Amino acid sequence: MTVQAILAPVFAQVLLIFVLMFWLGRVRLAEVRTGSVKAGEVSMGQRNWPPRAQQAANAFSNQFELPVLFFALVPLALYTKKADLLFVVLAWIFVASRVIHAGVYVTSNHVPYRFQAYTLGALVLLVMWIVFAVRVFLAPIGV
Repeated sequence: MTVQAILAPVFAQVLLIFVLMFWLGRVRLAEVRTGSVKAGEVSMGQRNWPPRAQQAANAFSNQFELPVLFFALVPLALYTKKADLLFVVLAWIFVASRVIHAGVYVTSNHVPYRFQAYTLGALVLLVMWIVFAVRVFLAPIGV
């Protein structure tokens, strides 16, 4: 696999994070401008944000939970040359699950759909880690 093919899902995940960050900023700014929230009410925490802004904040902050394991795995797989077509396909499935999860979070916030997307991503990431670990431990010593 090429470096570009291996890193493309990482770039997509990073793009998702930035899209959510700007989405969050836009939603929060709109809430402040309309007067539905005052800056002093939210300066020390997020609990006073209206639901729409809180959904955007949760979707954004969630990108620094499960995806951390993805961001740790990709460079390891790249460095050890254990990333192949299966790895890249699983990486794209993981990123797609994150996009779906975030999309549900900032729109309907339908918990069963959100949970399904999260579970899919978590299971795919688990498989990626297991496949990587097996490949590392089964590789000839010194390779």
